[in-house]
Amino acid sequence: MLQVGYDPAKGRKGFGAWGDIMGMVKRAMPATVALAVISAITLVLWYSKLIMFGPEHPVFFYLLPIALVTILYGRWPALLGVFAAAACADYFLYDPLYSFAIDTRVEGGDLACFMLVALLGVKCASVLFHPIVRLPAPRSRYD
Repeated sequence: MLQVGYDPAKGRKGFGAWGDIMGMVKRAMPATVALAVISAITLVLWYSKLIMFGPEHPVFFYLLPIALVTILYGRWPALLGVFAAAACADYFLYDPLYSFAIDTRVEGGDLACFMLVALLGVKCASVLFHPIVRLPAPRSRYD
């Protein structure tokens, strides 16, 4: 039974289990958004490949959405998106379809280059848009 009122364990008023559930949802939202964006891009690229209209190097279409996830939600959801994008591209977009096997060096190079560029982009964007707060240096007692 959910009770509204004072929670002595947490020292605050809360909504019992609903507050805990909403806290979990709030913490899971960035990862969910990252995976949803990667899934949507994969669906569009996969469909374009099936109708024989797809690009030759489709993995690079994931760079802009990953950059936006980095700006909006930070480094960790974007890193999850980078690895999910590489896995989705390998499984759904590169021949042989529906397999993680990499047939040619070009495909392997595409994936490796994508991972390198995406990881560097995530690091740079996270530093630019989410700077680390640094404490001021302590002063000497003897000055």
